Amino acid sequence: MPWWAWIVVGAAAAVGIYWLLVLTEGAYLGPKAVLALYDRYAPRYDRTKGFDLDTEALFLGRPLARVLAATAPADHSPVLLDVATGTARLPLAVLQSSQHQVEIVALDGSLGMLRQAKHNLRAWSDVILVHGLAEVLPFSANQFDAVTCLEALEFMPDSAAVLAEMWRVLRPGGILMTTNRAGWQSYLMPGKSLQPQAMVALIESLGAAGVDYRPWQIDYDLITAYKPGACSSESYSWPNLTACIRCSTWPLHEQEGLALICPECGWKLEQVDGIWQDA
Repeated sequence: MPWWAWIVVGAAAAVGIYWLLVLTEGAYLGPKAVLALYDRYAPRYDRTKGFDLDTEALFLGRPLARVLAATAPADHSPVLLDVATGTARLPLAVLQSSQHQVEIVALDGSLGMLRQAKHNLRAWSDVILVHGLAEVLPFSANQFDAVTCLEALEFMPDSAAVLAEMWRVLRPGGILMTTNRAGWQSYLMPGKSLQPQAMVALIESLGAAGVDYRPWQIDYDLITAYKPGACSSESYSWPNLTACIRCSTWPLHEQEGLALICPECGWKLEQVDGIWQDA
């Protein structure tokens, strides 16, 4: 093989590796690869992304805080679940923007990202951090006033299953918020990014009412939808939100405030260094 052919092969390999590991963040290598990359990347994630807290509060935190205040029953604080919370970008935006008490549960499959989230949330120690997969949420149905998942669906093996789980734990009258990859980068992720009409149809198939699809950022569109029905006045807080991921038993038995145990099959969710984890 001539020398220039080796250069072409090497350049093609470099581009392929960059596409697999950087542009698509390991999405085509499987969930274990994605989580391993996020674990390694977590300490410098915020710096690389360049999130601005004031901008996040203005365009994300304040609108969501207003919706929660308007839709949640008057007799309890709204409860929000942020799926694939990463370094707690959305919880921070809401907490810094809301004039009312908001209870937040933040879930992610990467322990590295959750440890960074814990550091970022050090001024708000009451946020619950949970290590778990979005495809099988450890919560009972119809519990949260809002369920969010930003800039993450395309990196998950089954985005439809994630949306179905988010919808399951959302209370009637509650709001679902998620994103869809847009712009030229969406064409770099075939099979992972949906066309706008397909995304709307998928969420409508869950039973959503009032699906709103609009441009949000250069690389993402924002989708919000409401779950039909009237909000129940009955409200649960941690740990009574949790349910067994094996047999769906609810509620779980609390053990000295550090572990939740399923009374039927023995599955355990345990708090380790401030993060609730599958034991």
